[in-house]
Amino acid sequence: MTLTQLRYFAAIIDAGLNVTFAAKKMHGTQSGLSKQVKQLEDELGFSLFVRRARSLVALTPEGERVLEHVRPLLDHARNIRALSANLRNAADGELHIATTHTQARHVLPRVLARLKKSVPKVTVHLAPGSNSESLARLRSGEVDLAIVSTGTQPPDADVTLPLYRWERVVVVPTQHRLARLPRPLELRDLAEVPLISYESSRDRDSSLRLAFQQAQIEPVIAMTAPDADLIKTYVRAGQGVGILAEMALGEPDDQLAAITADGLFPTCTAWLLLRRDRLLRDYTLALIGDLLPHIHAGDLRSVLDGSATYSGPIPHWRDSLAPVRLLSTASL
Repeated sequence: MTLTQLRYFAAIIDAGLNVTFAAKKMHGTQSGLSKQVKQLEDELGFSLFVRRARSLVALTPEGERVLEHVRPLLDHARNIRALSANLRNAADGELHIATTHTQARHVLPRVLARLKKSVPKVTVHLAPGSNSESLARLRSGEVDLAIVSTGTQPPDADVTLPLYRWERVVVVPTQHRLARLPRPLELRDLAEVPLISYESSRDRDSSLRLAFQQAQIEPVIAMTAPDADLIKTYVRAGQGVGILAEMALGEPDDQLAAITADGLFPTCTAWLLLRRDRLLRDYTLALIGDLLPHIHAGDLRSVLDGSATYSGPIPHWRDSLAPVRLLSTASL
């Protein structure tokens, strides 16, 4: 039995029992993975997978028991490799980040540019997706850290650190009637127009939906999209009124106007999530420190080693991280 065989076994499970996808992820071949898993099964004396024709359809009961031991074993092996690299001051490596499209597009470029300047040989792998997808990748060990946003409770993770608070903005064509309101925008104004927002708006516990429910107003969500650029594209096309994160306003656009939505929806928080059992490379710790300048280095170490929790202030995006910009009814 080898670590390679166990890694292949776990990779096939993480790929939804699709050996082809697992082989691509492991930079191997389908036949190579299948051969290694068969050798592992021969040594163990039982099948790990239920097979139908040439396809894997499920784990056997024995395979499920084996998997319970394989996961922590692979975690320990990964930690040993990370420890070795840190002790050798190795300047190369990989960093895997799961995050939303908004964070990947509008927040991470600056901090990752600084990271690459200090450790140019480190390869960064971004996995954009929904909050649930990012959490799943973190829990499976596929990534080193995750960055997600919530408008209610913090996400369920071993280590949860607040990055910053942020608000939503409403985006309309410059000639739209909402851009010329003589008063602050209200929820009832948004209930009268088709809305375009993030895919998370479909979730029952979406803070956007909850805001309308509490006001006893039924919104018309005409379209959802995974990122702000698509939302703005369809707003320009006249498909509706966009609701997006203030970080995603981007460069000025003479076709669109942004209207502050402060107070209409709950203030959201962006969170950095980690696994307690993952030993991080030194460059990953440096990135975390760069993302959390409001947390003292000593306090951060205490949170990461589990001896404390963070309960201090959380900065606001527009106060500490955003380019200078006054959010009001104005051109983007």
